[in-house]
Amino acid sequence: MNDHKIRVALADDQPLVREGFRYVINAQHDMTVSCEAGGGDEITSLAKQTKPDVILMDVQMLSCSGIEATKQIMSAYPDTKIVILTTFDTEEYVFEGIRADAAGYLLKDALPEELIDAIRAAARGEAIFRTATAARIISETFRTKQQYQPQDGDLLEPFTKRELEVLQQMAYGLRNEDIADKLFVSESTVKTHVYRILQKCSAQDRTQAVVFAIRNGIVE
Repeated sequence: MNDHKIRVALADDQPLVREGFRYVINAQHDMTVSCEAGGGDEITSLAKQTKPDVILMDVQMLSCSGIEATKQIMSAYPDTKIVILTTFDTEEYVFEGIRADAAGYLLKDALPEELIDAIRAAARGEAIFRTATAARIISETFRTKQQYQPQDGDLLEPFTKRELEVLQQMAYGLRNEDIADKLFVSESTVKTHVYRILQKCSAQDRTQAVVFAIRNGIVE
């Protein structure tokens, strides 16, 4: 039995916010808060020292923004999963989070179960862009870019129409069984599409595949 707990780091300049997140996270059997920071520079340093599995990253913090901290951490430790957690559901922050290689974008007023689900999904290597603005951006992106062709040969082969449909649902954070139900195909078929998507964009997990697709021409 694997007793490993998901190690979660909290980065927020409001102590009461961190306290609330800490209480919810530490109440779970499969995760624990490993460290906390009140600023971008501090969480960047702590990420190097403690190497958490998932970081909940506020956007607006002193000394260094959450977006800039995300860029620095992901550049040095690409296996880290960072979920942008903010009160601002804006296109600018969604795009910046995606381009910084964040694993997801969630609002602070999300329900506790949504927060916990997002942490687990991020730890599994799934993308979590579930705010209204993120959903709209991704929906518009995939609807208007069905003929996506990457530049500079980054994609080994073009995505098929069905792979783009699967990729869109992956971006929404859906699991294979949910994608299968939505697209009226078998779960094994979805698994095959996911495998091919990861291969085509040389991604190690679902988050990398979604971010690759958005950063390399699907979102301009």
